[in-house]
Amino acid sequence: MHMPPSFAKGADFRLFGWFLCALLFTLPAHAQNSNAPVDAPTVELKKNPIDVLRELEPAADAPYQLGIGDEITVEVAGRTELSSKHIVGPDGRITLPVAGSVEVADKTREQAATLIENALGSYYQGVTVFVSVDKYTSNRITLLGAVGHPGVMNFEGAPLLLEVISRGGPPVREGVAPVPGDPIAAYPEECIIYRGKDTVFTVELRQLIEEDHNLADYRLRRNDIVYVPGPTKYVSVMGMVIHPGTLNLTNRSTLPQLLAEAGGPTEKAGNSAVIQVIHRGDAHAPSRVITVRYKDILQAKPLDLTLYSGDILYVPESGLNKAGYVIEKLAPLAALVTLGAIMH
Repeated sequence: MHMPPSFAKGADFRLFGWFLCALLFTLPAHAQNSNAPVDAPTVELKKNPIDVLRELEPAADAPYQLGIGDEITVEVAGRTELSSKHIVGPDGRITLPVAGSVEVADKTREQAATLIENALGSYYQGVTVFVSVDKYTSNRITLLGAVGHPGVMNFEGAPLLLEVISRGGPPVREGVAPVPGDPIAAYPEECIIYRGKDTVFTVELRQLIEEDHNLADYRLRRNDIVYVPGPTKYVSVMGMVIHPGTLNLTNRSTLPQLLAEAGGPTEKAGNSAVIQVIHRGDAHAPSRVITVRYKDILQAKPLDLTLYSGDILYVPESGLNKAGYVIEKLAPLAALVTLGAIMH
């Protein structure tokens, strides 16, 4: 089983499963024949990543939504026999006396109270319900990578990126001694945030802290995965693959091998699956998307394609494989010019 070295420090915590393919491919990712052009469009991405971060950040005053594992109290005014305590189950539901199952996950307290009132209304007239949270357990954030203490963290309020990083301990840098008395050195240069299967974005955390930018203390969403890169190069594999996540990138890595390690495309990628190679860009080159047909990378002929650390390999759902879709629908994933290129 192949895992990045930074993940190996939390060997008991294996969020991403890595499948290795027995087939050998000969498409070097860093030294390929430039005489064989890729028959697919190259599209530059121009969206400001600072705006992307703001768009993806939950509102500071967003009401809390109930989640799996939360312990709640349902109080029915004037009917103590119907009042009870519950734990929101893995299916997002609670079971009421008489009325049965009600789905409350991803609902505010008020919304959940209304749903419960409607469920009880079939059996009782004029019921008024109040929902309170006794214990918050659903605001979970997973921290992985080059940190001292990777794992799952629970938060009562909105999870904040700086607190997540602080709980994980200083970044692990092999061969680099910590700088005493330098609080900024306790934070990594950057971190990558994964949100579901289709959204991943980079936060240049150290620079934001140094410039006292308000986005440094970024508000996360429950179930976000925060990955702190180590000294090794990496790529992210997202979309319609069996095991999305982060993979090591070496000078001998090939596009087929990386996709194989991610388990390969799922059925939702369709029979004519494509891979969108998203270069996030830097201060000298714009971010861009290069589309490659999956069947082409399985051929013996070389491709004019170089992969860089931080690139994203995205496999879209069948029928959504145009480069324009990435820009219009997946801007958070695609607009990955580093923040330094914008803020200098």
